[in-house]
Amino acid sequence: MSNILIIKHGSLGDIVQISGILKDIRNHFSTSSISILTSKPYQSLFEQCPYIDQVLVDSRRARWNFFYLWNLVSTIQKQKFSQVIDLQNSSRTEFYRKYLFRIPFWSSSYTILTPGETKQAFDQSGVLDRFKIQLERTSIPTNHTLAPDFSWAVDKHFSNIPSKPYVFLSPFSSAKHPHKRWPHYPELIQLINNNMPELEVVVAPGPGEINLCKSLNATVLLDGDRPTNFSQLASIIKHAAVVVANDTGPAHMAAHLESKGVVLFGPHTSAEKVSIETKLFKSMNSDPLGNLSAQSVWEQIQSLLKG
Repeated sequence: MSNILIIKHGSLGDIVQISGILKDIRNHFSTSSISILTSKPYQSLFEQCPYIDQVLVDSRRARWNFFYLWNLVSTIQKQKFSQVIDLQNSSRTEFYRKYLFRIPFWSSSYTILTPGETKQAFDQSGVLDRFKIQLERTSIPTNHTLAPDFSWAVDKHFSNIPSKPYVFLSPFSSAKHPHKRWPHYPELIQLINNNMPELEVVVAPGPGEINLCKSLNATVLLDGDRPTNFSQLASIIKHAAVVVANDTGPAHMAAHLESKGVVLFGPHTSAEKVSIETKLFKSMNSDPLGNLSAQSVWEQIQSLLKG
């Protein structure tokens, strides 16, 4: 039996998107042991994944931290991996390939390029299209890659969900990406409350975001006094009547949990580039993002609810 290593450090949206890819890899290597190398925040999530046998954690410490790198290499060598499928495709994992892991068969967006093809040109395609090409050039059939299904991650026992129909809002973003934050959520909440009072408006803040909810007239969903984990958040999103989100991890969850909803984009990227739009989950774009009005988003919500 061969040992296969997948590498995917993050982020949340990227991890949601590879659900179909993981299924294709599992189906192709049905008799192999499949491990994934990820970062600490996603360890428990991947431990629930039915396509993964073992989760290894990479703290991604500085490359001059030789003691850490030596331990990481030692951990990888003990596993005797025959093949790596690098889904992170970063300069760091390329460093691992060239100088540390020394595993002969390595699939990445660097190694599968054809003669004359550049990484820069390859990366212009949508993210799922790139993964499809990568797997096919690695001789792995791609029956599920373009249709990720994140339902494996839903916490079916999470009970802190409103009994009445609700709209889930994801108005936050990481501190590194303030340009992704749409500024008109308070106005949108007012429109929902005025026009459809039968709908509850809910948010589920992550670590460090609870205080940000104080300015929103919405129900805050937590796990006790703590933020929900990824599986609980997936459950909240799965049961929402409609989802409105910035371009963040929860938006990708909604798209690949077959939720109705809308994701809001400024000029930083597009729905096509991040492969997020589905039949039920639509995108709205504006440059700048602040020019996208609450009224126009409300009209899109109404259309989705009627559909």
